[in-house]
Amino acid sequence: MISLRVIVAGSLLSLASLAPAILTPALADATIPTKDIAGARDNALAKRYEGSFIVSYERQAFTDFSVPLSRLEPVTGRTDTMNNRVFKPKQAVEVEGARTRIAYLLPADRSPLEVLRNYQDVVKAAGGEVLYQCKTEDCGGAPTRSSSGGGNDQSLMMYFFSDKDLKDADFSNGKCALASDINDQRFFAAKIPQSGGDAYVTVQTFQVNDTLYCKAFNGRTVALVHVLEPKPRDQKMVLVKSEEMAQSINTSGRVALYGLLFDTNKAELKPESAPTMEQIARLINSDPKLAVLIVGHTDNQGAYDYNVDLSKRRAEMVVSILAKYYKVDAKRMRPAGVGMVAPAATNDTDDGRAKNRRVEVVKLN
Repeated sequence: MISLRVIVAGSLLSLASLAPAILTPALADATIPTKDIAGARDNALAKRYEGSFIVSYERQAFTDFSVPLSRLEPVTGRTDTMNNRVFKPKQAVEVEGARTRIAYLLPADRSPLEVLRNYQDVVKAAGGEVLYQCKTEDCGGAPTRSSSGGGNDQSLMMYFFSDKDLKDADFSNGKCALASDINDQRFFAAKIPQSGGDAYVTVQTFQVNDTLYCKAFNGRTVALVHVLEPKPRDQKMVLVKSEEMAQSINTSGRVALYGLLFDTNKAELKPESAPTMEQIARLINSDPKLAVLIVGHTDNQGAYDYNVDLSKRRAEMVVSILAKYYKVDAKRMRPAGVGMVAPAATNDTDDGRAKNRRVEVVKLN
């Protein structure tokens, strides 16, 4: 009985967790909560449905977030790290700010549609506007998958995160809510005006479909809520001056730069990149003999080939703008993209992934 259970549920487990689960399976099952998990709290822009409890929670002080505004469509030739076929919306809004992700377990006998409509009422009462909504297969992707699994079509939830991104332990209430199969999926995206700009809210409701170790949640409705609030980015990356770049190149042969900013999955430089571009131009123009590689790096989110191509296109964009607008000799610069192959830090944390998303100037001669 125990071995069958592990085989069937294995896609949701890390290998390290198998031994304790086998030894104490009864202690690992999901249980109906009577209070929120420690450290969790509602977001004021999308409070809970009465009688529900928070089973998974994460907040980031500043990050980017993509809000889908149309159904997910397959992206030809792209797979993710779990060999799922990638799906993306043709319309989306890319935003940055403070992001909160909350998963609620709803009271028994509450349907995904009922809960969704209540959240839409909250948005409208706050002066917000529903931008897009869908249900089941009309949302695109795999309508009965959550954040877990590989070798198939991505789901709507996988557009936002995979089960590897969750901090919830295997067999926990949070993992059961967000990594089990699902039924009756509903979704909407909305924006709510705020003093510092628009906030964005997405709500995905569904029923859990799991009769094994998550059987306590089977048939129960879960609400997955994302809130992205406008917030200025903390300016903690000090501008690297051309003199400091030269010193780093002379001692180590390269310098890592974090002031060259791009939108997610795009190669266009953002206007905030101008100060760093100016310093790179000063570095190269001050030494007529200096030739450099401009090397793009990414974190490990996404497929290998896609990240290599993206990092190369970003490097090419930097070289193009330096040559066109900063009068740097294009023959003294060579773009290259290495994607995720040379991380500067762990990819297991948000801070580590941020350090890995960089452009390096590498001395050629």
